[in-house]
Amino acid sequence: MSAPIARAYLFVPGTRIERVAKARAVLPLGVIVDLEDAVPPSDKGSARDALARELHDREPVYVRINGPETEWFEDDLKLCATLALHGVLVPKAENPEDLRRVATAVAPSVAVIPIVESARGYANAAGLGEVSQVQRLAFGSIDFQLDLNVDGEGEELLFFRSGLVLASRLAGLQPPIDGVTVEIDDIEQLRHDTMRGKRLGFGAKLCIHPKQVPTVLECFRPTSEEVAWAKRVVAAAEAAKGGAVAVDGRMVDRPVILRAAEILRHVQ
Repeated sequence: MSAPIARAYLFVPGTRIERVAKARAVLPLGVIVDLEDAVPPSDKGSARDALARELHDREPVYVRINGPETEWFEDDLKLCATLALHGVLVPKAENPEDLRRVATAVAPSVAVIPIVESARGYANAAGLGEVSQVQRLAFGSIDFQLDLNVDGEGEELLFFRSGLVLASRLAGLQPPIDGVTVEIDDIEQLRHDTMRGKRLGFGAKLCIHPKQVPTVLECFRPTSEEVAWAKRVVAAAEAAKGGAVAVDGRMVDRPVILRAAEILRHVQ
């Protein structure tokens, strides 16, 4: 996929479409209109109508549709086929064939993002990642804990987070999206969770409140120290013209140079 990589994705309830404009002001790329968890069954139809009315022919957004096993899935797909979208998030993703149905229903330029929220979804992650138009995987860590009866968000899920990073790399996808931090007012917890995901190889995070977005973006942005180190490495490598070189007392080889170049690529 050629779409720019997003570092944060912000959910907006499908019942509160008027919030989309404000969300875009905070996060131009990664706004997700949620037709699933944020919308009670009695409001599914009216939420779809509001989305069609308010966002038709406007700036693209992402949409989280209802899962393939639900009665709302087909109507959600029909709506998505009429909208200009960055992408469609598919919850409870387990079957590659369901993702192919989504990809077929929307324009070829629309990304498909399966949310891995169950043991079966995790076991099938490689197959999910191979479906056409799948841009990256997302981790629905809260539902995943429930499905596996796991009690904890940290080391308890380390194996599974690393597995999604590996599956994404093998499928040639963008780095996966980590799950939400439910503590809206605890910025330090949010920072801790985001940096943990970044260290493990995640490339973005789901957000449930606008106040979380600046911290998530800051965490994924290279620090001034990282940028300074990367510049020293690149300069030393260029000066050495292929010869052996050390920076800050450490040998610089090709993987180190590539890492430095990647850091500088993300400097805005």
